[in-house]
Amino acid sequence: MRKPFIAGNWKMNLTTREAVTLAKKLVESLAGVTQVEIGIAPVYTVLPAVAAVVRGSNVQLLAQNLFWVDSGAYTGEVSGPMLKDAGCSHVIVGHSERRQHFGETDESVNKKLKAAFASGLVPIFCVGETLAEREQGRTFAVVERQVKGGLQDIPATDAAKIVVAYEPIWAIGTGKTATPAQAQEVHAQIRSLLARLYGQELADQVRIQYGGSVKADNIAELMQQPDLDGALVGGASLKADSFTAIVRFQG
Repeated sequence: MRKPFIAGNWKMNLTTREAVTLAKKLVESLAGVTQVEIGIAPVYTVLPAVAAVVRGSNVQLLAQNLFWVDSGAYTGEVSGPMLKDAGCSHVIVGHSERRQHFGETDESVNKKLKAAFASGLVPIFCVGETLAEREQGRTFAVVERQVKGGLQDIPATDAAKIVVAYEPIWAIGTGKTATPAQAQEVHAQIRSLLARLYGQELADQVRIQYGGSVKADNIAELMQQPDLDGALVGGASLKADSFTAIVRFQG
């Protein structure tokens, strides 16, 4: 059985004081939860402060991005070893907002995945189609291209550790959510792709999260789908009560 993994992506929100306050509330409200793996991804500037709050708890610290070189003349970038030093265990790679606003490609995502593994970070590897691509019937083709491009030359020993997040771009921050059937259809496709690339045994153990307007009132229905193994939560992760309700979807 794959243990559900629910992660909160705080995006570009919260000052240090706000982030520490939220992290403290989550550590308290989620204490004792063992049936779900939990993570939060704050902005870079608050990582050390939040790390101090979650240390020793069941809430893991994630980063939102990384660069593929460990150090050097790359103004504005942050590397894997720096994230590890700040207390991170995971890093989000290839989020649609990075692809859309900052020009990330399948090639750069591939470099970042390799850098994450080299630094001992577990990547949450994001894929997903735009509304236009879905309406054109290209969802499967786009997701296949992203999965194959991102995993290019990544060995099975690393691929087995990865977490994939399917995020239909048309559902991110829009209030729209893929129906459970729509989400399951793509999750099943991703698992089938992983089986073709690495074998069924590995594919069966990789967790695939859903991301896109996940809320307390739709998480349970989504999680009933056989290939949905958790969620990458955006806006609803910025409030302790809503994120706690999502993590505790099983009641």
